[in-house]
Amino acid sequence: MKDFWDGRYAIDDYFYGTAPNAFLASQCHRLQRGCEVLAVADGEGRNGVWLAKQGLAVTAVDFSPVALDKARRLAQREGVDVRHELADLFAWDWGENRWDALVAIFVQFVSPGDRPGFHARMKRALKPGGLLLLQGYRPKQVEYGTGGPSSAANMYTAEMLREEFADLEILHLAEHDSVIEEGMGHKGLSALVDLVARKR
Repeated sequence: MKDFWDGRYAIDDYFYGTAPNAFLASQCHRLQRGCEVLAVADGEGRNGVWLAKQGLAVTAVDFSPVALDKARRLAQREGVDVRHELADLFAWDWGENRWDALVAIFVQFVSPGDRPGFHARMKRALKPGGLLLLQGYRPKQVEYGTGGPSSAANMYTAEMLREEFADLEILHLAEHDSVIEEGMGHKGLSALVDLVARKR
């Protein structure tokens, strides 16, 4: 798996572009300057760098050293500080009641069997009142073929997210088909689901 992602990122350009995810940018009003944010599996850094430009204290974690090298270069180019950590998120210490917000954009390498434990780490790591901002693909995305994993099993539905995060306060949960343009990796009509939830 690591070799796959290292290979994907081993190009001169940024595979998913350098602009932030549109859903994430639309939620900026929910984040206060100075708050501690964890960018989960942030890849080449487009979302972590954008968050830092909004005045947030960002830690970005990914397990691809190739991606992190590019993320560091992007942060330097944009003149912001991002704390980058090279780690396997299944083994990394997320902390407990640590983060004001978690950003999980297209974190769809997690298999159905691993998903409950992975989501439990997310919830445990949030401070009370902390926000989870998540966007992912729905199974219909396999038909579109415009990005994401080839297996629908790793994708989300609104019903699934509502159940798995039932112990959080759901502020926003929506399924939609939208055109996205994120580098060469996510391009075209896409089957998406968005979640904003607050830890009680």
